[in-house]
Amino acid sequence: MTKTVERPPAVRVRPVKAPSPAGDRRRRRLTDHLRAYGFLLGGLICFALFSWYPAIRAVVIAFQKYTPGSDPEWVGTANFTRVWQDPEFAAAWRNTLTFTLLALLIGFAIPFVLALVLNELRHAKAFFRVVVYLPVMIPPVVSALLWKWFYDPGAGLANEALRLLHLPTSNWSNGADTALVSLVIVATWATMGGTVLIYLAALQSIPGELYEAAELDGANLLQRVRHVTVPQTRFVILMLMLLQIIATMQVFTEPFVITGGGPENATVTVLYLIYKYAFLYNDFGGACALSVMLLALLGAFSALYLRLTRSGEEAA
Repeated sequence: MTKTVERPPAVRVRPVKAPSPAGDRRRRRLTDHLRAYGFLLGGLICFALFSWYPAIRAVVIAFQKYTPGSDPEWVGTANFTRVWQDPEFAAAWRNTLTFTLLALLIGFAIPFVLALVLNELRHAKAFFRVVVYLPVMIPPVVSALLWKWFYDPGAGLANEALRLLHLPTSNWSNGADTALVSLVIVATWATMGGTVLIYLAALQSIPGELYEAAELDGANLLQRVRHVTVPQTRFVILMLMLLQIIATMQVFTEPFVITGGGPENATVTVLYLIYKYAFLYNDFGGACALSVMLLALLGAFSALYLRLTRSGEEAA
């Protein structure tokens, strides 16, 4: 007698659908974005705590009577009115604008000329680049102290050199007429190295064929600079000009260390006046009001400058 072997029921296997390429790309893109935002989170937190929050807080304090350790009191525009009526207010803005203008005339042309000279050198390029960049590596306060000794009207190196040449000496940073120009020289010397290297990098990116074509057309050195170098580095020149104006409008270290705002308020700048309101007068409301004025001016100038340069590029 044969036994019937029962077969197990057949298991129906459903085919597994292959993931769609579009869905994989979306998930991969989302993962990449989350990873990127994760890396950016630390920087965003630092900016929020140490840059954005203090800026917003300063705008709020500008409309308050604020002293550390006491409750702030809302005073509206009283801080702006009081600062506006301060006799040092006009002198600070005049000195700051004059410093910016002199820095553009002196400190904007010299780095470009030095970059042109370094670009034409055939030997010891690395050495001269280090020499030009060396002042940038010196701490600003140390640099200002060195120049303060250099400008000393008695035993300073500047007047000693003039005496050796039998030339008349100068009061330099101690004279009301020469103090601001002396500070411009210090600021130009201290920050020139970085600007020279940026110009040098821009010059080395210019194709050599353009200079060769200009030479074949009979262009001399000045004509090559005017018709080849300047147009090819126009964007770098405009951006550095904007950054330099913003930086020189915020000059503080040189007046603070070398002259202390003197003589006769000849070197009091807006940022130095902000320091005096905050840490000498204990008037943080007035200091923040001045800061908001400076921020508004620089913001308006930057927007206007970028608008004009963009319009010029579109017209060209």
